[in-house]
Amino acid sequence: MTQRGRATRTTGRPRGGPAPRGGPAPRGGQAPRGDLAARRERLRAVIAPVVDGAGYDLEDLSVSRAGRRHVVRVIVDADGGINLDAVAEVSRAVSAALDAAEESGGDIVAGEYQLEVSSPGVDRPLTLPRHWRRNVGRLVRVTVRGAGAPSGQPGERPAGDRQVTGRVLAADDEGVLLETDADRAQWAYADLGPGRVQVEFSRLDELPDSEDVDDDDDDDVEDEER
Repeated sequence: MTQRGRATRTTGRPRGGPAPRGGPAPRGGQAPRGDLAARRERLRAVIAPVVDGAGYDLEDLSVSRAGRRHVVRVIVDADGGINLDAVAEVSRAVSAALDAAEESGGDIVAGEYQLEVSSPGVDRPLTLPRHWRRNVGRLVRVTVRGAGAPSGQPGERPAGDRQVTGRVLAADDEGVLLETDADRAQWAYADLGPGRVQVEFSRLDELPDSEDVDDDDDDDVEDEER
């Protein structure tokens, strides 16, 4: 199994532009949730093409307030994982794209902001086929919805949700093959909730490393929009 590293690159991006549109900020530096959501969509329009063009998947993008500045968090991933060098490369490309968008007159973030680009951690929920595919070989705990039953196993279906823990043997666009203590079963994604990778102390060397590069200390982050 290929070891997947976890890396974070943080870049302080001071901005001296005007205050956000729509009047003065609320007391305590809090921005309305609607304002953060709008900024997130503007950021996605700039960042997604950069990440896609670099050959990676944009797994998550969030905007939050930390004191007087915004924090822009970008999570990227790829088959086989993404290392610190790749994260740094994406961070530079995203930063350049944001600079270009602002210089062309776009109100992308407004004010001082900090950009963080990282790979997903082991605690990231498995919600898409590619998430399951990238965790083949790992132990996963997942909720099987009441209407679900293993593919190819007719008979009465369970009345309620239940938790299943099993090792991911294979995953494709339709479903996942899990090996539990009892047997092996193929499940359709429609019948599964988000999966959670389980920490196995005998396999700690296979879990993502945490390598953080922080340029600035932050205040508590509030009002995060995903």
